[in-house]
Amino acid sequence: MIKFLDLYKINDRFRNELEEAFSKSLDDSHFILGNNVTKFENEFASYCNTKYCIGTASGLDALTLILKGYIHLGKLKRGDRVIVPANTFIATILSVLHADLVPILVEPNSETYNLSSDMVREKLQNETKAIIMVHLYGQLADIEGLQQLAKDYNLLLIEDAAQAHGALCNLGKAGSVSNAAAFSFYPSKNLGALGDGGVITTNDSELFETVKLLRNYGSKEKYKNEIIGCNSRLDDLQAAFLSIKLKSLDGDNQRRRKIAKNYIERINNSKLKLPFYDDSENHVFYAFVVEVDDRDDFIKFLSQNKIEWLVHYPIPPHQQQALNDFNYISLPLTEKIHKRIISLPISPVMTDQDVQIVIDALNTY
Repeated sequence: MIKFLDLYKINDRFRNELEEAFSKSLDDSHFILGNNVTKFENEFASYCNTKYCIGTASGLDALTLILKGYIHLGKLKRGDRVIVPANTFIATILSVLHADLVPILVEPNSETYNLSSDMVREKLQNETKAIIMVHLYGQLADIEGLQQLAKDYNLLLIEDAAQAHGALCNLGKAGSVSNAAAFSFYPSKNLGALGDGGVITTNDSELFETVKLLRNYGSKEKYKNEIIGCNSRLDDLQAAFLSIKLKSLDGDNQRRRKIAKNYIERINNSKLKLPFYDDSENHVFYAFVVEVDDRDDFIKFLSQNKIEWLVHYPIPPHQQQALNDFNYISLPLTEKIHKRIISLPISPVMTDQDVQIVIDALNTY
């Protein structure tokens, strides 16, 4: 069986260091906002080339707190419109709703699955005050175009970088090319914790100070609450684990790119539409996503060949029961994509033999 993602093997590489970190944390017994959080925040800010990093309980919380932070600072107000890609994971849209803002769903580029500035421009309204660009599947969005659009229309530009740890282009790294960015450290991510976790990266000192309050009950000093906040703190033990794994992130991303390149160069099957990749570092291949006309038939084929798979994501957000206010919207490209996409195994612990088995099988489909 070729596993889709072998989390045991991924984390077992760090077993001794992880066990040592756990033991030290147990001895220190400083479990909330301790030194491990501060250390990792500094490390990840440096890694992303930003001034600030704030740990949160999840990627969803990170996005929500960015938006709520800008509301507190008066740069957004409740009811403002926020552009989001229609084909994103639902968390992106939930963050907008949790902040009492209005998501405007925009169809993606059919090749990259990401927002393009041209598509966004067509959807701008007077009430539009922000754009959330999602680096979906690990590939950077149209950063240059969206930066220019945000400048032209005085919009906040926010990154959902939950799947793009370490992605890089000539304008900078994921997390550094916007007003603020949100990352997730869900265990399956390229940089994954052993539980939930997230961070915000930014160069905005006002947002940094505001979100530090918001994530901790609105409090800087214990039992003194300055604003209405919440409880969304990166766990100190998870921060220690992330510091250990961060050292291997670039190498893991390179391995993912090598596997993706092998797939693209050596899978030769007209029934499959392979992902767009320009051979640069702007893609870290959180997922290797192909399109196929008959997904059910392809899934049956993969299962017969003992190749695990996953669909990112089977139901587009606007057709989810939870978002029934959006069910009336017609988004034909998004709907088509969600019916056709399927993700193949890709991870830094796949062997060359594993990769070859996948290639050989797919060339017979």
